[in-house]
Formats: sequence, C-alpha cells, structure tokens
Amino acid sequence: MDASAAATATPFSTLIRTASHDAHTEAETSTFMGDLLGGRLGVDAFARYTEQLWFVYRALEEAADDLADDPVAGPFIRPELLRTAELERDLALLMGSGWRERVSPLPATAAYAARVEECARTWPAGYVAHHYTRYLGDLSGGQVIRDRAERQWGFARKGDGVRFYVFDAIANPAAFKRDYRALLDAVNADDLERQRIVDECRRAFAFNTAVFRELGEEYPLSA
Repeated sequence: MDASAAATATPFSTLIRTASHDAHTEAETSTFMGDLLGGRLGVDAFARYTEQLWFVYRALEEAADDLADDPVAGPFIRPELLRTAELERDLALLMGSGWRERVSPLPATAAYAARVEECARTWPAGYVAHHYTRYLGDLSGGQVIRDRAERQWGFARKGDGVRFYVFDAIANPAAFKRDYRALLDAVNADDLERQRIVDECRRAFAFNTAVFRELGEEYPLSA
C-alpha cells in the first residue's frame, strides 16, 4: 500500500491525533501547568488562567450560531459543549462581581482568540480544528485539572470555581468523544483541506503553549 492509500485508510480523527501529538504534549507539559497542578502556585494563578480561557471560549462560542448551518462546521456545534456561561460563573467566584471590568487577555491569548474569530468568519474547517483541540481536551485532561483545583483550593465538587470542567449535559463523555471522532472522520472536506485542518490543529496547540509560556512569565516561582 502506498503512502497516499495508507493515509486514506487511516481515519481522519486518528490522523489529527497523531499529527498533533508532539504539540499537544508540549502544551500539556508546560512549566506553568506543572507548577499549578503541583500546588506550587496560588489560586490567583488559577484565576488568571481561567480568565484567559474566557477570551478563547467567547471567540469560539460567539460564532456558533452563525456556523450552525455550515456544511463543514455545523455538525460540530453542540449546545452541550458550551462553556462561556460556566466560565463566567467561575470568574464571579474567583475574581468577584466586578470581574468583567478587570479581565485582560495576555498577548498570546489575544492572538489566539483573534485566530479563532478569523477562522469562524472566513474558514469553517479551520474553526473545526480549534473546536476539536479545545473541547475534546476539556472532556479529557480537563478533569484532572478540576480534581486538583478542588483539592488544592477547596472548591465545592463540580461547583463554582471549576464549573468550566463540568459537562452536566453529557452523561457519557466516552461515548460523546466517540461520536465526535466519527464526525471528524466524516468531515465534509477533501484530502488537501483535511491536511490544512491538521496543520491548524498544530497551530492551535502552539497558541495554547504560548499562553502557558506567558502565564509562566507572569507567575514565576521565586528562587
């Protein structure tokens, strides 16, 4: 079997996962996240991280209605995934009632959100790449972050402060992820467009890594 035939035989969801593996690992193993989950940073760092997520998810979700009927992105628009309202509940607890006047994106976060908005406006398949890298990660590794945050800072289990990580409308996350990967495998795109989606997934992980790097610079551990 030649390389092109092998690529065709490999499910697209598998191609995405394997092609973006190194970038995914780099984002997950950032110094900032290691320090945060290792209990070496305070709740203020967790709040700042949650604040950055709000900017990214607002960009993702403000475009959702406009993309609901799109032949490529539309099948991925699932209301049970939406996180903006949950993030706003978390920020109200973490930062207080006037949080909207105090939040600010890091430069890397602003660039990330701008790219999501650009894809939503001009390239729905690119939007799918960002949708995939965020939401499937939330359903997986995000649960580790929730558990650590509850233990370290005393948040109520699955309560405000960690609502972002709680998907009440998804009864079976494993089944949901299988269905999501089936949508990826059936995505309405030719081989060239699929390769562009894979490349955008790598770019999405690079944005995440840049956000973690800037958070690490803002919250360095004292020597």
